[in-house]
Amino acid sequence: MMTMFSKNQYLKELRKEYLKTKSKKRKGELLDEAEKRTGLNRKYLMEKLRPKSNLDNLKTERKKRKQEYGNELKPALKRCWEIFDKPCGQRLKPLLRDEIDRLRKDKELVCSDKTALKLKKMSSKTIDIKLRTIKETERSKGKYHYKIHPLLYQKVPVKVFGEQDRRKAGFTQIDLVEHCGQSASGEYIYSQSTTDIAHGWWEGEPQMGRSQERTLDGTRNCRSRSPIPWTEIHPDNDTSFLNWHLFRYAAKENLGFSRSRSYKKNDNCLVEQKNGSHIRRHMGYLRYDTQKELEILRDLYRNELRLFKNFFQPQMKLISKVRIKGKIHRKYDRAKTPYQRIAEDSGISKETKQELTRIYESLNPAELKRAIDKKLDLLYRAYQEKNNSQKVDVNKKYKPRSVRFLITQPEVSVR
Repeated sequence: MMTMFSKNQYLKELRKEYLKTKSKKRKGELLDEAEKRTGLNRKYLMEKLRPKSNLDNLKTERKKRKQEYGNELKPALKRCWEIFDKPCGQRLKPLLRDEIDRLRKDKELVCSDKTALKLKKMSSKTIDIKLRTIKETERSKGKYHYKIHPLLYQKVPVKVFGEQDRRKAGFTQIDLVEHCGQSASGEYIYSQSTTDIAHGWWEGEPQMGRSQERTLDGTRNCRSRSPIPWTEIHPDNDTSFLNWHLFRYAAKENLGFSRSRSYKKNDNCLVEQKNGSHIRRHMGYLRYDTQKELEILRDLYRNELRLFKNFFQPQMKLISKVRIKGKIHRKYDRAKTPYQRIAEDSGISKETKQELTRIYESLNPAELKRAIDKKLDLLYRAYQEKNNSQKVDVNKKYKPRSVRFLITQPEVSVR
């Protein structure tokens, strides 16, 4: 699509040939071509192609648009983006508006009042544009799943994602994430991941192996830390969950128990997304199979990681999905943290909200991020000591995130 400036430039060059030719037929052809290219009216084109017209007053340079958000904002914006674990513009925008003053007060962000005001006003699209070159280096992918065994299939009902009520608190999706590295032989650590589909509240718990009793213990621990009372659990078809231990526990605690369809990850899609953003994104794909590594992961999941993800990581919920002429149009709500969604839910008790508010006001997101990175570095040191090696694996996707961009160092530095 030509702008008016480019149209005038084109007509100024065309006028030289238009005025030289004596043939009416040739002039008509030139007018036809100009009319087709510019979309302007024929009479208007004849006026502009005269020997004297407004083309003579055409400026050689276009007036540059004043830039409201210059490059001087990039250092402060990058600092905030790193503190909040590199979210997209739509998720970072509410954080900039709500947390800039806190970060400046805690001296985690040093910037002028003018810069802070501009960061608060910046749109999500502008944030993505300013961070575009930095974001291009961030990529990670997922892995495979076990085959299933049809235990208790007839007793546990199937629920597809459309049947799960995302407005009612307490419906919890659960799943296991394996940390086997490049070999699935022997016993190694699994991470149990649970999420409330109404508010997105996440809890994680590591366990050695995937035995049914250890999985049940992990489920109990996740439930005890969740501020939302569970009403129903929804795993996939893994036999670690589809067994009599968990089935009797759900019946005793008056919990609903449903499962996904075979080989249909979308039925458990919310916890699958958390597996990538909350576990794989930080722990990588290395093999963890020692007691020391288990203790580091347990300390990380029960303290800093759950607080950082639930209080300072906004997420968007799908409001509607409509297919129009073969294209799916999705509409999302405003990005909010799980804590903010719980605070806005009238069905959650006042005591729970007050306790969460007290925890939120005592937290420093930058300090939490540093603590997470420190423990991830300790996890990688434990991995190196186990293998009697000081080399860093050159395959980037298998490393914990805090050391993923190092190439060779005798010792992993703690940030």
